Amino acid sequence: MKKLFLIVLFFIISTYAYANGKILKSGFITKTASVEEGMKVNDPKNKIIIIYNHGQNRNDKAIKKECIWINQIMNQASLVDEEINGKKIMVYNFCSNDFAGDMSLEKGWNFKTTYEGKHKLDKRIEKNLDLVEKFVEIGVPRKQIIISGHSCGGLLTLMLLAAHPDKVGGGISYMQACFGKLSSKYKVKKVGPVEAIAKYTKKRPGGAELRQRQIDNIKKLNKVPVLAFTHPKDKYEGLLSDWLEEVPGVKRIIISEDFKINGKTCVMKGKGWEEKLSERKSGGHEMNMGICFQYYNPTIKDYIASRIK
Repeated sequence: MKKLFLIVLFFIISTYAYANGKILKSGFITKTASVEEGMKVNDPKNKIIIIYNHGQNRNDKAIKKECIWINQIMNQASLVDEEINGKKIMVYNFCSNDFAGDMSLEKGWNFKTTYEGKHKLDKRIEKNLDLVEKFVEIGVPRKQIIISGHSCGGLLTLMLLAAHPDKVGGGISYMQACFGKLSSKYKVKKVGPVEAIAKYTKKRPGGAELRQRQIDNIKKLNKVPVLAFTHPKDKYEGLLSDWLEEVPGVKRIIISEDFKINGKTCVMKGKGWEEKLSERKSGGHEMNMGICFQYYNPTIKDYIASRIK
C-alpha cells in the first residue's frame, strides 16, 4: 500500500512538473523566466538587484529540491532589464528551503507548543543578509538592493526590513503569510478577525504566539520601507492583513476585490497552458503571479525609484 501511494504521488508530482515547466534553482532570472546560475554582475554600480524569496509548504522543515516553479516567477521576469534612473534591474531567485529551524519541542506547520529556538524564517533572513553582503562586495550599492518575496518570503521581507532597515534599499512583500490558510479555515469573513484569531489561538497556541510576536516585532520600528500587496480572497492572511496599516513606512496595496485587475481577468501561464486564478485552489494567494499583475509594474518601479535616490 505504501509503495502504491509513493508511485501515485510520484506520478502526480511528475505530471505537475511537466505542466508547469520546471523548478528553478538559485540564480539570476532572465526575461524568459529561466535562471542563469552564478552571481556575475557587469557594471554593478548601475544595477538594481531584486532578491526574490519563494514561499514554502512547511514553515519550519527542510524541503530538498523545492524552490519555485517557472510559471510562478513570470512577473519578476518582466521587470528584468527595465531601467530606473539609468540603472538596470536584475532579479535574483534565492532558493533557501533546504534547511530546518531549531524548534526543540515540535516541528510542524502550526505547532501547539511555544516555539523555542531559531525559526526557519530567522535563518532565511540571515542567509539573505549574507547574500546582500556578497552583492555589496562586488560593487552593488546597498541602497540598490531590494528584498522581495511571496507568502513566507513576503513575511520574511517584512521581518528583515523591520530588523535591518539600513542593510538594503527596501522591500516588496507579496501576500505575506506563513501559518496556513487562516482566513478560510477560521472563517474570518463570517466571524471577523478577532474571533477567528481567538479560535486559532485556542487550537494552535504556539503558532498564534509566534505569528503575533513576529507582527509585534515588525511594528516596533519607526519606519519599515516595504511595498506590500494583499488580496481579500487570499485564503491565507488575506482578511487578516489590516495590521499592515499600523506599520509606519509600509505602503499597502489591496490588489483588487475579485480575480480581475484593471478589469482584466487574471490567469497564470506556463509552457503551453494557462488557467484562470479564480479556478485555482489558492488563486487568491497567487494573484501576484497572474500575468494581469504586471499592471502594477509601474507602481513597483516608482517605489524602487524612491528608495535608490
